[in-house]
Amino acid sequence: MIGDMQTAALVGRDGSIDWACLPDFDSSACFAALLGDEQNGNWTLRPADGEPRATRRRYRGDTLILESEWDTETGTVRVIDFMPPRGGAPHIVRIVEGISGRVTMCTELRLRFDYGHVVPWMHRTGSELVAIAGPDAVWLSTPVNLQGHNFTHDTTFTVSAGQRVPFVLTWHPSQVEESDHLDAEKALSRTERFWEKWVSQCTYDGPYREAVIRSLIVLKALTYRPTGGIVAAPTTSLPEEIGGVRNWDYRYCWLRDATITLEALIRSGYTDEALAWREWLVRAVAGEPQLMQIMYGIRGERRLTEWEADWLPGYEGSRPVRIGNAAVGQYQLDVYGEVMDVLHLARRTGIRGGDYLWGLQRSLVNYLEWCWDEPDEGLWEVRGPRQHFVHSKVMAWVAADRAVRSIEEFGKEGPIERWKALRDTIHAEVCEYGYDPQRNTFTQYYGSKELDAALLLIPEVGFLPYDDPRVIGTIEAVRKDLMVDGFVLRYRTDLENSADQLPGDEGAFLACSFWMANALLSIGRQDEARDLFERLLALRNDVGLLAEEWDPRIGRQVGNFPQAFSHVPLVTTALNLADRQGGWRAE
Repeated sequence: MIGDMQTAALVGRDGSIDWACLPDFDSSACFAALLGDEQNGNWTLRPADGEPRATRRRYRGDTLILESEWDTETGTVRVIDFMPPRGGAPHIVRIVEGISGRVTMCTELRLRFDYGHVVPWMHRTGSELVAIAGPDAVWLSTPVNLQGHNFTHDTTFTVSAGQRVPFVLTWHPSQVEESDHLDAEKALSRTERFWEKWVSQCTYDGPYREAVIRSLIVLKALTYRPTGGIVAAPTTSLPEEIGGVRNWDYRYCWLRDATITLEALIRSGYTDEALAWREWLVRAVAGEPQLMQIMYGIRGERRLTEWEADWLPGYEGSRPVRIGNAAVGQYQLDVYGEVMDVLHLARRTGIRGGDYLWGLQRSLVNYLEWCWDEPDEGLWEVRGPRQHFVHSKVMAWVAADRAVRSIEEFGKEGPIERWKALRDTIHAEVCEYGYDPQRNTFTQYYGSKELDAALLLIPEVGFLPYDDPRVIGTIEAVRKDLMVDGFVLRYRTDLENSADQLPGDEGAFLACSFWMANALLSIGRQDEARDLFERLLALRNDVGLLAEEWDPRIGRQVGNFPQAFSHVPLVTTALNLADRQGGWRAE
């Protein structure tokens, strides 16, 4: 991934940019080969002869500047890919650098707007190549002369040792008649300085610093800088099962990620980003509590209508390709707990807010008093019937608990006795109906015999302590029933009475596996926790990035990529391992 904190692009090992949405994360893609083929838009830049896959790749130091190198029979060449932090228009910059000998390079540019559906009108304006269709215009500036044929512009050129050839691709609204001119070399220096300065704020200096820094850079890159919202991933419809239908659009902001994201940022020294995320969340959820959603757009949008791009064959034939996300209309009780928890954590760690924040919190808890005992779709957005999910009820308890603690710890005004009674009522019900005494484990939902990895969060949020026999029993049960080849599933999808009504299967959910590592650490099994954590680190790709899931059957990452919900618990688990204690939030 390369990005400018307003959008991102994905660069393949073969030097092809196969995914880019311009100008923003949620804009339509102008390169969509990732979900189809080259005719849906891509931009290749690599040696004309030899192995198309790069010999080696890396990020330049602690930055988001990608360097891909090819060793060929005639020499070695490097392609530097990055997106400068945005001042005006978004730019994708590619610089070809000769390292040794002489290498013949080839480049092919296929711009396809509207997710690979629209072929633009191409023409030249001076030395620049311009593509226009509807509201979109893309300008390419380079000293290399590309020739057009068959709706593609391509050429070959030669670079020698020490020579550098720039390419700058810039998006503008189509009514803009001239491109923003960017000096590629100056932009490279500026981008490198930006990331080095940002990384220098990190307060973690433990044994897993490289992995933590890379994950924090991913989190920063997935932040929509104008608002502070953080998208779950920059992609849509990368499948949870190759060839399956579990393909979702993740270019939005989920409330379920709120507290762990804020925790990771604060504990790593990034209070400005934590404040921006908190402020985005408060703006997004403002309004009547009964209308609060599980997710929002990057600017706080509420309408995220789901539709299918039926002209795209999908990643390795995984259809449908979905744009938008219908889960936005689901009822998930846990979001009230997430919002109350993140605002309490912000207050406890010194991120203050106006009096209106407590007013918002009071209205949420007042509403929760009337709705907490209703069934919901749960944390995982199952598209089956609503259930009384145990995790959802636990998070309703969290909402009541944080309201009570805000009064006790910060002197806020509210009906404390009534909210204490609510907290006690929810706690008693969960322990009676959500716990299986015969197996000594909490269950996925009331009356169920199935398990759910979200149960690992019961002690993390303070519902019960880690040394409670019911918690230890739950950790053991999840470990026994949901671990496949050493990694944790969210829940079982292969059972007839599964709460998940979708066909097909999915891989091990990486966030859940990090939760297990933290749970093992917190019950004193440090060696097992560290072993699991290091096996998870080994799943990262060659430049340290994680998708949503790992499919042990085929030995590869699956799901949208890179995934914030995988990188954030990586950070928190590394921090917990460093100070040899888990449950940082469960004070």
